[in-house]
Amino acid sequence: MTPQSAVSQRGTPPSRRVMFYSHDTFGLGHLRRSRALATALTEGDDQASALILTGSPVAGRFTFPERVDHIRLPGVTKLPDGSYISQTMGLDIDDTTSLRAGLIQSAVERYEPDLLIVDKEPTGFRGELMPTLEYMRMRGRTRVVLGLRDVLDEPEVLATEWARKGAVAAAENLYDEIWVYGVRDVYDPTEGLPLSDGARARMHWTGYLRRQVTDEAEVPDTPYVLITPGGGGDGAAMVSMVLSAYEQDPDLGPDAVLIYGPFLSGDVRDAFDARVAKLGGRVTAQGFDSRIEALFAGAVGVICMGGYNTFCEVLSFDKPAVILPRTKPRLEQWIRASRAEELGLVQMLDEDRDGLTTQSMIRAIRALPAQPKPSQAGADGLLDGLEVVVERARALMQGGSRK
Repeated sequence: MTPQSAVSQRGTPPSRRVMFYSHDTFGLGHLRRSRALATALTEGDDQASALILTGSPVAGRFTFPERVDHIRLPGVTKLPDGSYISQTMGLDIDDTTSLRAGLIQSAVERYEPDLLIVDKEPTGFRGELMPTLEYMRMRGRTRVVLGLRDVLDEPEVLATEWARKGAVAAAENLYDEIWVYGVRDVYDPTEGLPLSDGARARMHWTGYLRRQVTDEAEVPDTPYVLITPGGGGDGAAMVSMVLSAYEQDPDLGPDAVLIYGPFLSGDVRDAFDARVAKLGGRVTAQGFDSRIEALFAGAVGVICMGGYNTFCEVLSFDKPAVILPRTKPRLEQWIRASRAEELGLVQMLDEDRDGLTTQSMIRAIRALPAQPKPSQAGADGLLDGLEVVVERARALMQGGSRK
């Protein structure tokens, strides 16, 4: 008899426990997505709790709502050649992966989740999730969902990667459902993957995940453009272009609020701070704000990169946006931005078409306040993701069908 069933027999409603796995070796995306989902699944349900397993090095800098907590897995760093090294002193990458796998298994055994939602990687980082997935399949107690963002990569590259990792077999055999946090008419992230008809029948398109202001923050009283490179680890080129635009055009407006992100730091940030200081207050900058939703809500427009969470915020707060997508190591952001531009949701600065120049940035900032809002292209109809996730999660935890 499990602890939950014992409690239920005493007349107390059974708890609903949701665990999220987010390998998150770099950036903020997986963690922020898991946090938004966990918040939605526990809001208004006193019997629900959520636990996030994450490798994000900045997890401790976020606030989590009541009945949501996290466990930080030992960190790893991705090198430019695509390989990984451990952030844990004295351990190589194999030992670190083994340690992470053991922590995951132990957390599952102790927490006994009713539902496990795995973000993006069907087998986990370097296969670390496989022992736990097989354990849960053997026990038959926990329902398991693979959550995919709207775009993963170009189809040929993704098919090769999933074949190498054994991800297709894992998705077919170890997951009850596959949720896509997007809309089929916008993009199909599984295009090119050899998934069976049975696996595709278990796919649910949730829509994008709506964001809201959860923590109030001070915002400027005067109109401003929000500049955000997401986590910032690969955002230096975009930030430099924005600063060059304000440096070369003394009449450029609106003013700008720049959020570097936690991974843009060191000498690069010091150099940017020196440039900001010379702009006489036309640009203000800070390193990281976990309450960035409030800054989105107050902005007249946004200059950003093309990550999933930033895109959801642009749609949710209905802000005119210009996206400068990265193209390495994946085409994910470029695919998302180009498709969104086709639909009239955003504008994109494309290196080949527009040129990533100071003049192109000046034109983009000047045009931003008059640019159509995403709602004018039907964005509101794309944002049902959290509601659909809550519905599907409750159906699974109640033993609902796998329709």
